[in-house]
Amino acid sequence: MRQPFLLSILAGLLALGPAAARPAPDSFADLAAQLLPSVVNIATSQTLKAPPPQSAPFSLPPGSPLEDLFKNFLGPKSNAPRHVTSLGSGFIIDPSGFIVTNNHVIEDSDQITVTLNDGTSLPAKLVGRDLKTDLALLKVAPKKPLPATHFGDSDKARIGDWVIAIGDPFGIGSTVTAGIVSARNRNINAGPYDDFIQTDAPINRGNSGGPLFDMQGNVIGINSAIFSPSGGSVGIGFAIPANLAREVVAQLRQYGIAKRGWIGVRIQQVTSEIAEGLGLASTQGALVAGVTPGGPAAKAGLMNGDLITGFDGKPVADDRALPRMVADTPIGKTVGIDVLRKNRKASLRITVAKLADETPEKPVKAPPAPPAKAKSRLSQLGLSVGALDGEARGKYKISGAVQGVLVVAVDPASPAGEKNLREGDVIVEVQSQKVKTPEEVSSRVEADAKSGRKVELMLINRDGDLRYVGLKLN
Repeated sequence: MRQPFLLSILAGLLALGPAAARPAPDSFADLAAQLLPSVVNIATSQTLKAPPPQSAPFSLPPGSPLEDLFKNFLGPKSNAPRHVTSLGSGFIIDPSGFIVTNNHVIEDSDQITVTLNDGTSLPAKLVGRDLKTDLALLKVAPKKPLPATHFGDSDKARIGDWVIAIGDPFGIGSTVTAGIVSARNRNINAGPYDDFIQTDAPINRGNSGGPLFDMQGNVIGINSAIFSPSGGSVGIGFAIPANLAREVVAQLRQYGIAKRGWIGVRIQQVTSEIAEGLGLASTQGALVAGVTPGGPAAKAGLMNGDLITGFDGKPVADDRALPRMVADTPIGKTVGIDVLRKNRKASLRITVAKLADETPEKPVKAPPAPPAKAKSRLSQLGLSVGALDGEARGKYKISGAVQGVLVVAVDPASPAGEKNLREGDVIVEVQSQKVKTPEEVSSRVEADAKSGRKVELMLINRDGDLRYVGLKLN
């Protein structure tokens, strides 16, 4: 009698699995019919100046019988400008005519035309754009209210959830594709705030700027990029999450630009070597590698080597998470920041300021100075160092405010080479101790190696930016 009872329990447990999962929809037709009117085609045109006319390699006398022959062969001379067109997608977020798309869809365009789902074409003007997130906001002037959609909560999207993408791939017209959320928090090195949703819903050229919908009809992402060796869809597409886009679009609508928070720190990833060098139990958090003098972080008391573990009551997972959290914080707001300083917890208060415009890139450095003689332990690390004197400062364009020891040679097949150290770098600290001479660097490394330390932690200054590097000692 016991066996049938156990079988009935097993059958009941098995029945719980499919019942708890979200069933696959029988059809996307009703949802697609509801959402299609809110998605638009975006066509842009750009005028390119014609190149200067090229002179013929020889001249013919006027009226020569060969003149027409060579004219047909060489083609007519034309100084007329060329018009280049491109296509993309977008979606309406307000019945009055506000439309969201990607910045790369409308970048450098002279004219923007929006075509609605019913075939109506309207000229559009650019309200604002943001290069860091690749977002742009357009405005058209419709004769009647337009069908609009809205942003949902992208944080609720789970890996495996059904999604549909609507856009205008290759300019063939409105197209609906379906798939699932394949991954979250993808970093594809597109910008400083990468946090893409990955999907396998087919996305192709022309889908850029179009929406990624959940099954409730909410926009949870803006389709922006694909991974494709062939140029077509291979099932790896990336969408800007709605929770990131919502704040940016709101600021574009109000100011024409995105106003982001800033606290004045340079941060870096905590690698396993750095964690060991600092005596940290894990690699979570964002490591402070530099503090801007007079900035919010400096005023709050943040220091080089601090590990930021929390910001405004939220945990900081890594160095990628903190910039997004700071950028989304209202300017002028004072928040709490949790740090780990020499394995001791501390809580500070910091007032978020406005992120200024980016400065242009610094010029390429001059050729390196001749390598100085290195000690044996430094040779094992792959480093040759020298004094940071006036001649070295001139060659490497190093400011007088920078103090430390110059790296004049790096062995590519060494621990230093693997960590991308290079000539012209300045060693500021070795194991949290400031160094000013090559002898100090050598003696410090020798002492640490003899004491059994496995990782040598160095603070490096490169073109004014500081970062920690952990080098494994042999």
